[in-house]
Amino acid sequence: MKAEIIAVGSELLTPDRVDTNSLFLTSELNGLGIRVVHKAVVGDTEEEMRSSFRHALDRADVVVSSGGLGPTDDDRTRETVAELLGRKLRRDEALLRHIQERFRRSGRVMAEINARQAMVPEGATILPNPRGTAPGLWLEEHGHIVVLLPGVPGELRAMFEEEVKPRLARLGASERLFTRDLRATGLAESEAEQRVSPLYALYPDVETTILASPAGIELHPRIWSRDAAKAEALLDEMTERMALALGEYLFSARGETLEEVVGRALTENRATIAVAESCTGGMVAERLTKVPGSSAYFLGGVVCYSNEMKTAFAGVPPELIQSRGAVSSEVALALADGIRKRTGATLGVGVTGIAGPGGGTPEKPVGLVHIGIADDHGPRERAYRYLGDREQIRQRATQTALDTVRRYFLFPAPGRS
Repeated sequence: MKAEIIAVGSELLTPDRVDTNSLFLTSELNGLGIRVVHKAVVGDTEEEMRSSFRHALDRADVVVSSGGLGPTDDDRTRETVAELLGRKLRRDEALLRHIQERFRRSGRVMAEINARQAMVPEGATILPNPRGTAPGLWLEEHGHIVVLLPGVPGELRAMFEEEVKPRLARLGASERLFTRDLRATGLAESEAEQRVSPLYALYPDVETTILASPAGIELHPRIWSRDAAKAEALLDEMTERMALALGEYLFSARGETLEEVVGRALTENRATIAVAESCTGGMVAERLTKVPGSSAYFLGGVVCYSNEMKTAFAGVPPELIQSRGAVSSEVALALADGIRKRTGATLGVGVTGIAGPGGGTPEKPVGLVHIGIADDHGPRERAYRYLGDREQIRQRATQTALDTVRRYFLFPAPGRS
């Protein structure tokens, strides 16, 4: 069974809004065994909408749209679809009373324009919306299903879960999508592809997608199958081989974030951590504390942006900064060791660098970052050079800092068990 998703709204064709609904819908439809074969973002003009829905019905068994069900003049989804299917619109009095009652409960008077939301195409099933005034609609036409959902993400998700998903599940799709989520860091996308691509020929029925971001590389092998046991076994085997190919760069084969993996390593080793950050401005601490339960291992952190704060918060000697510079291996070592000693943490992490766009020199260019890590055996440090804009450099430095902690437990130093 094939599906197409149409996101309606001229605002989605500007840089001010991002269509997140289609990501949720794709995941849910795939989970029901329904393949999403096409997505479209279309403005509020009737001609463009009509064309999108017409082509979708030619390609897919199920068409799911989001947006365009509000009360204003540019909300034209229900009218356009009704016209395309040759259905007349009628006002549903029970639905109108429900909308009016919702306004009354909130202490407001319903504007007459909201009555448009009670107009329903002939033969449509109304999908209740307890979280808003725009009802959803379920229509069937010559073996095709058209589902119209509101564009507000909270309303759409709840309506899909409560009204749409049970209906689609009853259709009993014969195939299901089976997938894995592997994550690696420290490799370029091309390097990851080169390592795993020989496996593609061994598993021709498995499609693998590779995605790159400052947070690392994601690999998603997936297969559509009627045989769950066979599909799971095939993916398990391929995942094991991918893990061997990626080696130490793989940090999760279960879709975990790097901060989750680091948190588990700290917990399992009964270790604690503290951070002293300069160029990353608290991003390492923010990622560590995103993980529920991080208070068990994260003791705290400081953003010591100025030289004075490096001394005051992390005990970096001012003469060291004066002689070696704030961006140096020596200062990264001092930050890591200083914050560890001041907090009593098992591990201290120090980050200092030049995120740009200015401030670089031929000796210390933009993108140069020093990352230090310290335990009771002393500190160690490594310099990195990142390309990209200021935000990309900060994100990549944060990723490397977390990976440094992961590798600390992955490869114990001599003298440390």
